[in-house]
Amino acid sequence: MNDKTFLHKGALWMGSLALAAGLALSGCGPSSDDDKQVWKFALEETEGGVQWAYAEKFKELIEERHDDVEVKIYPYGTLGSSQDITQQIQNDTVQIAFASAGHVGSTIPEAQVFSLHFLFSQDDEVNRSIFTDNETVYGELGEAYNEKGLELLSIVPEGWMVWSSNKKIEQPEDFDGVKFRVMPSKLLLATYEAYGASPQGMAYSEVYGGLERGQIDAQVQPMFAMRDMSFHEVQDYMIEAKNAQFVATVISSPGFLESLPEEMRASVDDVTEELGPYIYEEQQKLNEEAAEEIRADGGTEFVRLTEEQVAAFAERNDPVYDRFIEMAGARGERILEAIQQAVAEGEDQ
Repeated sequence: MNDKTFLHKGALWMGSLALAAGLALSGCGPSSDDDKQVWKFALEETEGGVQWAYAEKFKELIEERHDDVEVKIYPYGTLGSSQDITQQIQNDTVQIAFASAGHVGSTIPEAQVFSLHFLFSQDDEVNRSIFTDNETVYGELGEAYNEKGLELLSIVPEGWMVWSSNKKIEQPEDFDGVKFRVMPSKLLLATYEAYGASPQGMAYSEVYGGLERGQIDAQVQPMFAMRDMSFHEVQDYMIEAKNAQFVATVISSPGFLESLPEEMRASVDDVTEELGPYIYEEQQKLNEEAAEEIRADGGTEFVRLTEEQVAAFAERNDPVYDRFIEMAGARGERILEAIQQAVAEGEDQ
């Protein structure tokens, strides 16, 4: 076992130890050392990625406005799994966190709209306002989060998803027999089954080792995550289909927000609104830089699908939309229609 495999396998074990320590530190409140409130901000990714950039900027802007607040950032694994973090938000032991659609969708089916393939425009400028200020999306989805004891603060795109594989995938038939890792999402499992793959749920921290040992053959991430987790070291191809974006949500709890003074609560709203345009530009930069670094390593072939090849995958994916509506109900359908309408109107301009 090499060092890289050991680190990836050990992440969950370390995370479980850190979770116990984190839960022993209850919520926010005055610190005995400096009389500051400490807000814990938990991430689903390692240091240096899109979520880290968002959290660092959030910390900077909040601490500029309130010298009695300290924002502490916890990268992936230090407070447990994604499910652990969401539960800690609900219990008010963590104040702010990321919750990606693939994970939170298991309890909030409407959030899985962001896991649908071929939903967003190929033009990033058309998608921008959907993520930052679409009233229907934020209103309907925010209501769904509230029902689960969560407060939706922001929707954050982290870039186009890219397939990595040890075989070239250019048509659905190429997925036959491919053991494809997905997040534990029924909708994603259905999506890759429709393509002809054999999808498997696997923890993020186990993916590198799974690829190295042949437990899985392929997986999907934004380009910055490919680089940060070194997946390109154990994969021969990077396939760009622009079929889906990786979307995460920033969450808090109603209890935490209601406990804040009015001015401080307003600052949270102002800062998350300010961060929308910032992180959109930042994720584009991070993904472009990561692609350049992977290309420079020279061990991975990049494949960009043609319009005709993309259309073949999109056709296979059509029934998954019906599956989403079955899972998410009328509210989920309203969110889906709002996104489709925004895309159509944006592309008509």
